[in-house]
Amino acid sequence: MSSREDILQNIRRNTRVRYEKPDLSTLEKEAITYADPVAQFCKTVGEVGGHVVEVKPGEDMNVLIHNLYPDAKRIASNLKEITCATFHPDDVASSAELDGTDLAVVRGRVGVCENGAVWIEQDVEQRAVYFISEALILLLDRKNLVNNMHEAYQKIDTGEYGYGVFISGPSKTADIEQALVLGAHGARELTVLLF
Repeated sequence: MSSREDILQNIRRNTRVRYEKPDLSTLEKEAITYADPVAQFCKTVGEVGGHVVEVKPGEDMNVLIHNLYPDAKRIASNLKEITCATFHPDDVASSAELDGTDLAVVRGRVGVCENGAVWIEQDVEQRAVYFISEALILLLDRKNLVNNMHEAYQKIDTGEYGYGVFISGPSKTADIEQALVLGAHGARELTVLLF
C-alpha cells in the first residue's frame, strides 16, 4: 500500500461523523454562462496575465509559434504537429535536464471562460516541463471551451499518468509588500493558441 493510501485509510478510520455530499445540481443550474464563450475566454485570459491568439483556418502553427517567440532556442513538445520543437520532453533522463527550456508547447484539454484556466492532462512522463519552461503555449480547440468550473469538472480526466492541472495565466506570486513576481512557480508567459 502506498503512503497516500495509508494516510487516506487513517483518515477514514478516525472520522467519527460522516456527511453526505451536497446536491450540486441547483448550483450547476445557477452557474454563470456566456453568450460569446470565445470573447469571454480571451478577455479572462488577458485579465490573468496571459494572452490568446486565435489561429486562422489553414494557418501554420509552427510559423505562428516562431513569430510569437522568435528567440526561443530550446522548444519542448511531444505533439507531432509541432515540428518547430527542438526536443521531446521525455527524451531527457531527468526533469532537472528540462531547466533552461525556453518554450514548451502542450495540448490543453478544456478551457474555462469564467477564470481563464486551461486543463492540462499529463501526457508526458516529465510533467515538470509544464512548469519549468520560461514560456508556455497551450493549444486549445475552441470546441473545448466551457462556461464555468462546474462544466469543466464534468469533462476533465487525468489520463494514463493520473495527473492533470488547471493553469490560468503565467505563474505569479506577491508578498505582503505587494511585490509581484512572475515565473516564481512556473512559466513567465502563457499564450493560448485557440484553433
